[in-house]
Amino acid sequence: MINGRASVILFGALLLAACSSSGSSGTATPAPAPTTTTPPDAGPTPPSDEEQRTKAVQVMHDALLADVTALAQAVSDLKDAAPTPTGRGWDKTLDATAIASMRAAWIRARTAYEHIEGALAPLFPDIDTSIDARYDDFLADLAGQGGDAYLFDDKGVIGMHAVERVLYADVIPARVVTFEKALPGYVAAAMPATELEAADFKNKLCAKLVADTKTMLGEWTPAKIDVAIAYSGLVSLVEEQREKVVKASTSEEESRYSQRTMTDLRDNLAGTRTVYAAFQPWLLSRTNGGTDLDRAILSGFTALDAAYAAVSGEAIPEPPATWSAENPSAADLATPFGKLYVSVTSQVDRAKTESVVAKLDAAGALLGFAAPGK
Repeated sequence: MINGRASVILFGALLLAACSSSGSSGTATPAPAPTTTTPPDAGPTPPSDEEQRTKAVQVMHDALLADVTALAQAVSDLKDAAPTPTGRGWDKTLDATAIASMRAAWIRARTAYEHIEGALAPLFPDIDTSIDARYDDFLADLAGQGGDAYLFDDKGVIGMHAVERVLYADVIPARVVTFEKALPGYVAAAMPATELEAADFKNKLCAKLVADTKTMLGEWTPAKIDVAIAYSGLVSLVEEQREKVVKASTSEEESRYSQRTMTDLRDNLAGTRTVYAAFQPWLLSRTNGGTDLDRAILSGFTALDAAYAAVSGEAIPEPPATWSAENPSAADLATPFGKLYVSVTSQVDRAKTESVVAKLDAAGALLGFAAPGK
């Protein structure tokens, strides 16, 4: 039994407990805010320009390595296929299989080189000249020596077009012969007519081309690639397409003996796209116009694609006899050659702000590369 005093104490304790319980059922007083906060995750840091440069170099190296390797292999196959019959030169009937094999290897080599020449030519100018200079270019340099009277050795006129001139000597267009006959030091194209000429074609002219392409393959390393020079080569590769078309109007185009300059143009454009892709992520990272420039550049490539697709076959359309590059007539511009000329020259004209070359120049400036000629 609880006495009176204890009852009062117990009642008071219960009342205090009840008040405490009632107070805890209301809204709790919020805890004071912390004095410091953790910032939200901002995501990965964008690559620096130096990292973008390094990545562009590596991507370009890896993308073009297959073509550099294919070039070296194709010219090696060409040399291996070259016949060296005893007591005679080449016979188009007896050596038909070998000649077909050499031509196929030459085409593979040409395709590979057209893909890569824009990037490699400015990086390895001496090798580019040795591999890819035209007959008329060599004769201009050899004018003081009277030209090059012997077609089959590793001196004077050498490289892919010297080999092409021999391999396709029997199918060279008459307009090309007419043009070349006017060159100082000209010697008519011919296949090897003697045992010695056949041996020299294989062991000298072709061997020189093999050596040059192997040198290029050995030199093609990221450490050898100057990214600014490589970008200028990309722009030059686009400009080269204009040069091919312009020179075709005077029978000076590159693959004029095999009559596949149109295919050269298509291969040039494919190589342009490959090299541009190495720089594209860097350009797109630029928030001050990179996306718009990328869109315009790709549109320019598409326009050139369409112009090349409109021409059937491997040979560039023959220019009309009345063609004048300085002042072409409306009738001449309406021919297949004229239409191609207009399409290419409009896209490869630095003075036209909407041309693909002008847009590539602007993209280069955005990436910090010097403008052409500066």
